[in-house]
Amino acid sequence: MSRSSSPAPEKKPRWYKLIWQAFTFTRDRYRPILWQLPAVFFGVLVLGYVIGLLVNHPVYVVIIAIPIGALAAMYTLTNRFTKVQYKDLDGEVGASQAVLGTIKRGWTFTEQPVAFDAKSQDIVFRGVGRPGVILVGEAKSPKVKRLLSDEKKRLNRVAKDVPVTTIEVGDREGQVPLAKLTTAVRKLKPKLTKAEVGEVEKRLSALGAAKLPIPKGVDPMRARMNHRNAR
Repeated sequence: MSRSSSPAPEKKPRWYKLIWQAFTFTRDRYRPILWQLPAVFFGVLVLGYVIGLLVNHPVYVVIIAIPIGALAAMYTLTNRFTKVQYKDLDGEVGASQAVLGTIKRGWTFTEQPVAFDAKSQDIVFRGVGRPGVILVGEAKSPKVKRLLSDEKKRLNRVAKDVPVTTIEVGDREGQVPLAKLTTAVRKLKPKLTKAEVGEVEKRLSALGAAKLPIPKGVDPMRARMNHRNAR
């Protein structure tokens, strides 16, 4: 009897293919990248040449400036690529969960919403980390405040002494723009030990998640950041 062959492991894309994918994605949505990248690269070379003239070693300094210019252009591409991704996600249902998913260390976030309003499409996701519990509401309307308040009360029944932070994602005053969400989360100061975090996660697992009514043709959980390209 022949042994059933196990499926071959999926090959990781080559680094240059990832760069090309990031470039084409950005180029299709932000045309100025076509001149910004060469401008950054050659700008570094010109600066290196000028510095080389001052120290009487123009060729030597230009050679050193080549990899520096390449890194500067790569940084420019990565920065613009990330901004374009955020812009694509902004306004989509589940966008905040996609962004929160890029935070790999120190936090655990629910993949499904813990609260929602079907009419306004306000939605709340929950995360647990050393700063405590965080409730992130996608603010489509003022109703998100009630959702966050109700969910906070529900949390207090099972984790009364755990600090709870609420964040409204949106563009109005007092809200956090989607592009700054990860920064706002990372700024929170630790208040729990790792052991306490594990205990809180066990308590909250009993609460579960809300069942999200998804309109036809819409899958909010597909609104995910391309984590590998973003890095």
